[in-house]
Amino acid sequence: MTTTNHEPVVWLTQEAYDRLAGELEHLSGPGRAEIVDRIEQARSEGDLKENGGYHAAKEEQGKAEARISYLKDLLRRAHVGEAPADDGIVEPGMLVEAIIAGDKTTFLFGSREVAGDSDLEVYSEKSPIGTAVHGAKAGDTLSYTAPNGKEISVKLVSCKPYSV
Repeated sequence: MTTTNHEPVVWLTQEAYDRLAGELEHLSGPGRAEIVDRIEQARSEGDLKENGGYHAAKEEQGKAEARISYLKDLLRRAHVGEAPADDGIVEPGMLVEAIIAGDKTTFLFGSREVAGDSDLEVYSEKSPIGTAVHGAKAGDTLSYTAPNGKEISVKLVSCKPYSV
C-alpha cells in the first residue's frame, strides 16, 4: 500500500490514530510550553555552560520537536480504518504467528505505533523479515537474510487482522 508520491502508507486503527493525534496535540501545545518555561527558568539561574537544568531542558526540547515532526509525518501518511481482510495474507495490520528459526513467535506486521504500550513484537515492512513475509500466506515456508548474513527460515502458521 503506497501513496501516489511513493511514500509508504502506515495502517493505523482509529484508536491508535486518536491516541497519536492526542499526543501530537499535547506536545505541540502544553508540552512545548512546559519545556520553554523550564528553559527560561534554568536560563535565569545564570551561567549556561555549567547549568545542568538548562542543558537537560534543551535536550528534552530537541526530543520533543523530533517526536512532533515524526507524528505529523506519520499521521499525514496514515490510512485509518478497518483492519485488513481476514484472508490469511500478511499485510500491514496483521497479527502473524510463525516459526522463525525453529522458535514459535507471534508478531504484529506493520507499525509499532499500532501496538501502543503492549509487549507485542512488531516487524515493519522495511525490516528483513518484513520484506520476506509481506504478501505471503499462512502455511508458506520462506527464508530471509538477517543483517548478520545468516539465512533464517520462516514458517507462517497463521495470519489474522490485529485488534486491540
